Amino acid sequence: MGVKVILLVIFFAVMAVVGIYSRRHTKSVDAFVLGGRSVGPWLTAFAYGTSYFSAVVFVGYAGQFGWKYGIASTWIGIGNAVLGSLLAWVVLGRRTRVMSQHLRSKTMPDFFGERYQSKSLKIVASVIVFVFLVPYTASIYNGLSRLFEMAFHVPYTWCVVTMAAFTAIYVILGGYMATAINDFIQGIIMLIGIVAVIVAVLNNQGGFVEAIRKLAQIESDVALTAGQPGAFTSFFGPDPMNLLGVVVLTSLGTWGLPQMIHKFYAIKDEKSINTGTVISTIFAIVVSGGCYFLGGFDGKELYDESGMIVFDSIIPHMLSSLPDILIGIVVVLVLSASMSTLSSLVLTSSSTLTLDFLKDNIIKNMSEKKQVITMQILIVFFIVVSVLLALDPPTFIAQLMGISWGALAGAFLAPFLYGLYWKGVTKAAVWTSFFSGIGITVSNMFFQYISSPINAGAIAMAAGLVIVPIVSVLTPKMEKDTLKQLFACYDEKVVISKKHSLEAGNRERKES
Repeated sequence: MGVKVILLVIFFAVMAVVGIYSRRHTKSVDAFVLGGRSVGPWLTAFAYGTSYFSAVVFVGYAGQFGWKYGIASTWIGIGNAVLGSLLAWVVLGRRTRVMSQHLRSKTMPDFFGERYQSKSLKIVASVIVFVFLVPYTASIYNGLSRLFEMAFHVPYTWCVVTMAAFTAIYVILGGYMATAINDFIQGIIMLIGIVAVIVAVLNNQGGFVEAIRKLAQIESDVALTAGQPGAFTSFFGPDPMNLLGVVVLTSLGTWGLPQMIHKFYAIKDEKSINTGTVISTIFAIVVSGGCYFLGGFDGKELYDESGMIVFDSIIPHMLSSLPDILIGIVVVLVLSASMSTLSSLVLTSSSTLTLDFLKDNIIKNMSEKKQVITMQILIVFFIVVSVLLALDPPTFIAQLMGISWGALAGAFLAPFLYGLYWKGVTKAAVWTSFFSGIGITVSNMFFQYISSPINAGAIAMAAGLVIVPIVSVLTPKMEKDTLKQLFACYDEKVVISKKHSLEAGNRERKES
C-alpha cells in the first residue's frame, strides 16, 4: 500500500506543478482554449492520444470486448491506430488547422456557425456537445473508480468525488496548455505502464503460449460459434460483425468528436502535423493495441449476485493478483489516461457553452476576462453533473461511452468532414445530420431496436455520411461568393524550403 500511495502522491504533485506553471497561459480566451495555437508536435500528438484513451478503454472496453471477442479484440486497437489516428491526422489535420484559423473559430460549434453561416447551427451544436459529453465523462469516473476500489479499497463514491475535485483544480489553473504538458507526461507513463502490465499478466499465466492455450480451451456461447473451442483465439473471434461495429465506433468516431478535433485547432505549424501524425499513430498502436490484447486474456467467470456478468470488474480482478509495485503502475497508468481525457472533455464542454451559447446570446458584451471566468465556472458545473451521473450509472462503461460517441460523431462527423473539402454541403444537410445522429442514438436508448448501443453509434455515423451528400444535392446551395471567401484560405500561397518540397527546384529548372 505504501508503494501505491507514494506513486499516487508523486503523480498528483507533478500535475499540480504543471497547472500552476501554466497559469500564465490563461490570460486570454485564445490562450485558455487553444494555447495560443502554438502547441508543438510532441505535445499535440500526445494530447490527441491521451484524450483518445482513458479508463473507459483500459477498464471498460478491454474488459467487455476482451471477454466477448478474445484475442481478436486486438483488431479494435489496430483500427484505432490506423483509422482513428493515422487517417484522422492525414485527412483532417491540416485542413482543420487552416480553415479554423481562417474562420477564427475556437470550437467545433463555432466552425459550424461560421462555415455554414448559421447562428442557429452554432447554438444547437453547443447544446449537443454539452449534453452528450456528460455520459462520456461519467463513464471515465466509473472506470477509474473501480480500479481505485481494487487497489486502495476506498469506497467508490469517495474515488469519484476526489478525481472530480482534482480535475477541476487542474484544468481551471492552466487551461489548454496545462492539459497539453500534462498529456505529454501522462502519455509517457501510459506507454511504459501498458508494456509492463502486459508482460506481467502473460508471465502470471505461464507465458504467451500457455495463455493462448488456456484461452483456446474456452467454448464460445455466441450463436455463430456456440460450443466451439478455440473461437477466442481465432483471427476474427466468435462474433466478427459486432466486432466490426466496435472498430467503427471507436476509430471513425474520433473524426467527429469535438474534444479530438480541438487538438487540430491548436497545431503550431506544418512540422507539427507531420511529426504528430507519426507519433500519435505509434502511441495508439502501443496503448490501444496493448489494452485490447491484454483484455483478450481476462477471466471469464465474474458474475454478480443476479448472475449478470460484471464487465467493468474483469480487468481490475485480473490485475489484483499482480505485485503491489505493478498495481501502483497500473493505477498511475489509468489515472494518467483518465485525467488527460477528463481535462480535455471539461475544457471542450465549458468553452463551447461559453463561446457558442452564452456569449452574444444570453450574455452581451462579454470581455476576455469574463469569458475565461465563465468557462472556469462551467468547468465546475460540468464536473458536478458528470459526478452525479457516475455515482449511479445506468449501464456499463462501454454502453455509456457508446451513447456519447454515437450521438456526437453521428451528428458532427459528416458535416465537419464534408465541410472541409466540399463547397456543396448545405445548411439543410447539416441539420439533417444533427437530427439523424441524435435521433438514432437517443431513440435506441428507449426502444432498443438495435441491440447494441455500440452498433447504434456506428450506424448513426454511417447514416450521416450517406445523408449529408444526398440532402445537399436536393437542397439550395450557399451563395457562390460566400463559398469562395470561405475556401480562399486553401489557395493562399506559401514559401517553403527545399528540404520540405522539391517543387521549387523543379520550377526553376523548367524556367531556365
